[in-house]
Amino acid sequence: MAITAAMVKELRELTGAGMMDCKKALGETDGNMDEAVEYLRKNGQAKAEKKASRIAAEGICRIAIDGTKAAIVEVNSETDFVAKNETFQTFVESVAKQALTTTAADMDAFMAEAWTEDTSKTVKDALVEKVATIGENLNIRRYETIEAPVVVDYIHGGGRIGVVVAAESDVVNDAVKEALKNIAMQIAALNPKYVSADEVSEEYIAHEKEILLAQIMNDPKEASKPEKVIQGMIAGRIKKELKEVCLMDQVYVKAEDGKQSVAQYVAEVAKANGAALKVTKFIRFETGEGLEKKSEDFAAEVAAQLG
Repeated sequence: MAITAAMVKELRELTGAGMMDCKKALGETDGNMDEAVEYLRKNGQAKAEKKASRIAAEGICRIAIDGTKAAIVEVNSETDFVAKNETFQTFVESVAKQALTTTAADMDAFMAEAWTEDTSKTVKDALVEKVATIGENLNIRRYETIEAPVVVDYIHGGGRIGVVVAAESDVVNDAVKEALKNIAMQIAALNPKYVSADEVSEEYIAHEKEILLAQIMNDPKEASKPEKVIQGMIAGRIKKELKEVCLMDQVYVKAEDGKQSVAQYVAEVAKANGAALKVTKFIRFETGEGLEKKSEDFAAEVAAQLG
């Protein structure tokens, strides 16, 4: 397969690796982008595996809560200017309220639902009308609901990041809610993937071990070490990685000593309030993650129009 400059550019943006490394990776994988990312990771050339978290599209996240149930939505716009528009923001809040009561199984069914603010229309009709009013393409990208004895939300950056935390607790007071809000802020800042290590699949661990082993074997100094030492290195690096991706194992960002884990913080709050407190789930949306942002060069656009 012919490797184009556009393919090299895309892989470079995904991984942060050098241009020649990207070209070689694509050549070795016959142009398969996902396999090329893996190739670069195994050879230690990829700075990050960020395909699913590239921030590109504009828009905002909003959250609606009713008692023990919460819904979070992401609605995209073409420009940041529209994302800050009050009309657009009010519409997104209405979409969140719609998601809170939806019975839809997927986005297509959601778009076909009656719009709760005017049941003569569907959600899609309401979106089309808003596009006509605002004069810019809009997209209801995703939504998710969560239900638990306690649900707490947090919006960061005017809606750039939205987080919902679900917990079980036999005591629900201001102190417990404040603690869960702090944990929501932690999730917004450090972007964990799991609540605890118990949720991490064996497949994920096996895959990461494979990547780490490949990185070690590509380093002559490390590859020459005894097998037992290499396995110990892999185990240590896996343990370190899990502390980064598992919420309960992360260092609590507000810890005064800089050492307290989120799990220890939760236990401290539970003890202080005589509660059986447990974080069971969280949802984190970041606007535009995984989407490409349209490149805009206004000077070039004006020049093209002039001639």
